[in-house]
Amino acid sequence: METRVVTAHLPLPLADKVDELAARLERPRGWIVKQALSAWIAQEDERRRLTLEAMADVDDGRVIDHETVQAWADSLGTDEPLPTPK
Repeated sequence: METRVVTAHLPLPLADKVDELAARLERPRGWIVKQALSAWIAQEDERRRLTLEAMADVDDGRVIDHETVQAWADSLGTDEPLPTPK
């Protein structure tokens, strides 16, 4: 796989943590940064996918009104909780 060097200025405490982690895992700093960045990008991609999915649900009217959700939430601490709203 082709690679490209990307530089970033990190606050010293964060850079120190990367160094500590690299030493503990016996991995290079670049590996630590690549793993962290890959995980963050995957998380952001998933957040975007879920947001777009939720927006499509709203556009298509697949929503539960606030009062129904509030009544369900209020019932959770009771002896007879309501079923999960659908």
